[in-house]
Amino acid sequence: MDERTARELRGLARVLVRSGYADHAAITAALTEAVQEDAPSMDAAALVPLLIGEAVMDLNAESAEWPSATDPDRLDAVLSELEKLGLVVVRYTSDHHAARQALEAAADPNGLVFFTDTDVWHAVDFGMLELKLWHPDTANVAPGEPLLEDVLALLHEYDFPATFDEGRIEVTLDWKRRVTL
Repeated sequence: MDERTARELRGLARVLVRSGYADHAAITAALTEAVQEDAPSMDAAALVPLLIGEAVMDLNAESAEWPSATDPDRLDAVLSELEKLGLVVVRYTSDHHAARQALEAAADPNGLVFFTDTDVWHAVDFGMLELKLWHPDTANVAPGEPLLEDVLALLHEYDFPATFDEGRIEVTLDWKRRVTL
């Protein structure tokens, strides 16, 4: 396996583990697929546990220095508040279709807030999480609408820098999510 492929596989293991949403089975499946696709000459059954182990060890060493409440902890509090306000909240979904299904299955929702797995991976590496905010009819919110203003106000109340840009809310945060695998 060349160095670039090794670096990419380690990077994938890193974001999967650090997301804090994927369980061991899901991480193993995603990494196994990536190894089979990107490094078919490698033994995925041997390599995947090493990749996961390295990512977990790195995270555990780093998390010993974290504050007791991290940005993802505060984000969870914001999302819980939004649920209390009648919004459907979908965390770490594969795509907008799954989020839409959750919205359509809800009884009398006030809207939908969701983020995808790749949004979290971006937050792990770059410190910005994209939240999507939809009306109950699946239309995106627009600047100045009360639903958007309420969500932005709540994010700001919890000390999250957040702005609406091109149909999404960009939340600046340091993705330090504690993980148990």
